[in-house]
Amino acid sequence: MSTEARWLEGLEERARRALPPTVFEYLVEGARDSVTANEAVAAWSSVRFRPHVLRDVTQVDPAVTLLGHPSPVPWGIAPTTLQRAVHPEGELAMARATAAAGGVMVVSSNAGTPFEQIGETGVRWWLQAYLPADRTLAEPMLERAVAAGATAVVLTADTPVVATKYAAGGSVWDNVDRGMVRVNFDPGYDDRAGSEKANDLGPHDIDWLADKSGLPVVVKGLTRADDARRCVQAGASAVWVSNHGGRQLDRALSTAACLAEVVAAVDGGAEVYVDGGVRSGLDVLAALGLGADAVFLGRLALYALVEGEAGVAALHEELRVQTCEALRLAGCRTVADTRDLAAHPPERLPWQPTSPL
Repeated sequence: MSTEARWLEGLEERARRALPPTVFEYLVEGARDSVTANEAVAAWSSVRFRPHVLRDVTQVDPAVTLLGHPSPVPWGIAPTTLQRAVHPEGELAMARATAAAGGVMVVSSNAGTPFEQIGETGVRWWLQAYLPADRTLAEPMLERAVAAGATAVVLTADTPVVATKYAAGGSVWDNVDRGMVRVNFDPGYDDRAGSEKANDLGPHDIDWLADKSGLPVVVKGLTRADDARRCVQAGASAVWVSNHGGRQLDRALSTAACLAEVVAAVDGGAEVYVDGGVRSGLDVLAALGLGADAVFLGRLALYALVEGEAGVAALHEELRVQTCEALRLAGCRTVADTRDLAAHPPERLPWQPTSPL
């Protein structure tokens, strides 16, 4: 599949035309008035660079190491559900393309494909988990994921309840086969006492997850420095700056605005990831320049999945091309060279002119 310079920008519109309206709306909707969801993309565009010059950029290498494993690209796939509603092969198409690119895929606990089948693709994958009020109910799924080859657990920390959405049309669940989601839960799970999402998450749950799974734990859903420090002190191997794609607390700050503060607070004690509105290689460079160890793709990967494995493969390749070009133009041979590149422009003072005199 060939790509063009603005191919990534057209993915959302192609998904809009191809998908049933309720499915597309589910992908793009934010909480309440979608203030946070609508600000995400522009927030990355507000980051500005101070590029290096007189640097040899004949060869550039965007590779990173994530939780001790090398990755040739500094991005991965964020956990999303309803992938089989986007394309019949769903998580399998996403996994195969991501494995070929050498990236990591985070699999939603609400996935529509058995963990065993995802693991058989050869992709390096992490399990995303919500903890229930009765923690013991999570143990069978954790055991199943470990047996299928998961190499980390990502605890989603920002969803004590599911936020209200103002859907314009009917619910996606009116027309989607429920067999496309939550296939890795035991039968009858949702009817059991204590299966509702935990409202009492705390730092102790990080240790509990690490003990039960034997895997490193990533905490997803942070936007504050103090929360990041607490997670690292409690043993998190990584923290993930995320506002859930604007789907939880509306009017939450953009992740681009929160990232540098979290990086400074962690101060090398754990890896730092970010998602939310990343749409190009320039956005990847902005996130790396603000200190992220990797970015994760949610909606963009789903839009590409409309075209199946080939679409996701094209996404990885185009993002690699764009990121390598951005690195060269910024005078950076490696991700380590990006760390002093990016800054948010200062707020304009009231007396400053809006254009040059």
